[in-house]
Amino acid sequence: MVRILFLGDVVGELGRRAVISRLPVLKKEREIDFAIVNGENSAGGRGITPRITIDFLRAGAAVVTTGDHIWDQPDIIPFIGSEPRLLRPLNYPDGVPGAGSVVLETAKGAIGVINAQGRTFMRQDLENPFLALRAEVGRIREQTPIIVVDFHAEATSEKQAVGRFLDGQVSLVVGTHTHVQTADECIFPGGTAFLCDAGMCGVTESVIGSEIEAVVEKFVRAMPTRFHLAKGEVELRGLVVEVDENTGRSMAIERLVERVSLDGGPNGSR
Repeated sequence: MVRILFLGDVVGELGRRAVISRLPVLKKEREIDFAIVNGENSAGGRGITPRITIDFLRAGAAVVTTGDHIWDQPDIIPFIGSEPRLLRPLNYPDGVPGAGSVVLETAKGAIGVINAQGRTFMRQDLENPFLALRAEVGRIREQTPIIVVDFHAEATSEKQAVGRFLDGQVSLVVGTHTHVQTADECIFPGGTAFLCDAGMCGVTESVIGSEIEAVVEKFVRAMPTRFHLAKGEVELRGLVVEVDENTGRSMAIERLVERVSLDGGPNGSR
């Protein structure tokens, strides 16, 4: 059995500090064989830098996935082509720097990771994610049956549709982007584990990572408002999935929620 940990969108300095400090412990405590971190918002809430990518990898992440903010930090463009463990969405046009998938060898066999982005309520100029995923999954299944898909998308319907579309072809489809963890974890009939959104690794008392008052003010007054990242206690959210290494079928899926005190260890998990 292969135990895979996935951590949702890391938001800002506090989120990344919590992930970097807790990831080695989580891997040991939960007997994790392979860890994936979505670093989408880890650089000040927008994008990721080379330095942060390296910090996540050194902390124990095997792969770092991203999403629609991948290009927000300009120094990521020359870097992403040299680091195959940092993924950008698969369904960009040909010739864009970086890659949308990677296959890594582990003690329990090869594991593939694919990062794709939805189009509903998001960028319409990307390629069709369903067609891109079908082709890439087919290619990777020639190397391994263990495949994890991070589908970075807004609409729950599009995420569920991708999960059903890939059922029986991949081990896990997990959604990211909304920063709000859903409670619909399940295993589809074909053996694909699914969670509509992993949630975020960020400040608990916030609105998806930003200060509460500013976000509420924008909704109330409908005026331009400057958002700042919230401060305070952090929660790590994600999931742990158990996969049969011979078939690639998922046998169990569990949501992860751990509240972290950056002054010293977790305050509790559930």
